[in-house]
Amino acid sequence: MRTDIFARLDREPEPPKIEIPRMSRTRKALFGGTLAFYLAIVVAVLASSSLVILDWKVMLFRPYQQWPELHPFLDYFVVLGQRGPTAVMIAAWLGWRSWRQHTLRPLLALGTALLLLNVTVGAVKLGLGRLGPHYATQIGSAELFAGGDIFPSGHTANAVVTWGILAYLATTPRARRYLSVMSAVVALGVGATTVYLGTHWLSDVLLGWAAGLLILLALPLFEPLIGRAELTVFAVRERWRARRRTTPSTPVASGGPRPAPVSHEASALADEPPCEPVGAGHGGHTGAGLPTGTVTGTGQLTQSRPHAVRSERTPVTPAGSRRPGHSRPMTGG
Repeated sequence: MRTDIFARLDREPEPPKIEIPRMSRTRKALFGGTLAFYLAIVVAVLASSSLVILDWKVMLFRPYQQWPELHPFLDYFVVLGQRGPTAVMIAAWLGWRSWRQHTLRPLLALGTALLLLNVTVGAVKLGLGRLGPHYATQIGSAELFAGGDIFPSGHTANAVVTWGILAYLATTPRARRYLSVMSAVVALGVGATTVYLGTHWLSDVLLGWAAGLLILLALPLFEPLIGRAELTVFAVRERWRARRRTTPSTPVASGGPRPAPVSHEASALADEPPCEPVGAGHGGHTGAGLPTGTVTGTGQLTQSRPHAVRSERTPVTPAGSRRPGHSRPMTGG
């Protein structure tokens, strides 16, 4: 009995229905609440409120010194929030799904989310210019507009987006619940790890969570754009395939034979009348009634004189004597 170990690698048809998230009332309410929380964190840091005092208390507590045994593990765990490694891992998985389901939507959704993440988070980072805990200069200060790029936490926001996109693209409610819990645990863990390591303020992490969640909640607004991009990519692919199937040679009728290449010498010979070698027929003609001749090196036909068979020649009686004229008669014996 033959068993194919690669049977599971075969491409499966697209699921009958892939539910695309919409901007429902619940999603709109969550988006509004998260946006309000985002703005509240920014205002609290700008005003150097009690949130900034809490940032300093946590920083001076130095969690990495309180629990040093966790440091080796958390050094590796925080990589789950780095943009490069996580983007490669998630893109590889979504690329596999795209191939199996004959759709580019998973990859395009990931690309859109990462683009929004880089633009929104990067703009706030550069605009506020906050320094990190290891570079702080004045206790109690918010350390804003000092040339830093720490607020909001990029690790935290990236963890929310890259792992949360798996739940966003889930095709079943059960998978969506499990992936939502998993992505939430990873995002919370990465944010807390950056505070433990002293690379971010607590307010950085809070704003990073809000920034990543805002992107996931707003992603349905970009679904029409994602759909048009997918159709455009497929159309370009079909045109490219059609161009590869056609050749640059002279077009021929459908199903007809392609003309063979003809040299200049062959075309010159083809323009001359056909000929037969000398003596191919009787009376200077071939069986088909064509004149005999030879072809010169320049491709021109040279007519040869027809030759008759000896039996067909007309007998001729010679007139007069065959002796040459003015010959002396022979005498004597």
